[in-house]
Amino acid sequence: MRFLNGFMMLLMLMCAGVQYNDPDGVLWMAIYAVPSFWCAVGVFHPQSFNWTICRWGLIVSLLGSCFGVMWFWPEAESFWQKSVWFETEAAREGMGMMIVAIVLLITWLTSPKPGGRSTTAMTDC
Repeated sequence: MRFLNGFMMLLMLMCAGVQYNDPDGVLWMAIYAVPSFWCAVGVFHPQSFNWTICRWGLIVSLLGSCFGVMWFWPEAESFWQKSVWFETEAAREGMGMMIVAIVLLITWLTSPKPGGRSTTAMTDC
């Protein structure tokens, strides 16, 4: 799972990096930094997820991202179509929050659980 977390960490860092010229880029850099941090924990120190504070931090981040998905949910019809998200900032922001939530969910599902292994049947790389 370290490989998957490493890939997602790099993806989130790239997403944060392309925000440099956005008017609200600092906000989105911070938003993308959260899943990048949790993926880095999964890569470099996965046993940290056995700690209660770390586990709750990840859960709070996941719940916060779910709230963010609801907050930034695109109001445009067919927001997933290129013609919409290419032109509409709100659609891109909503899809960005969806990506953040998915990355955090995958990180939570693949993280080692206290007293056991991850919830998936996959083995560590």
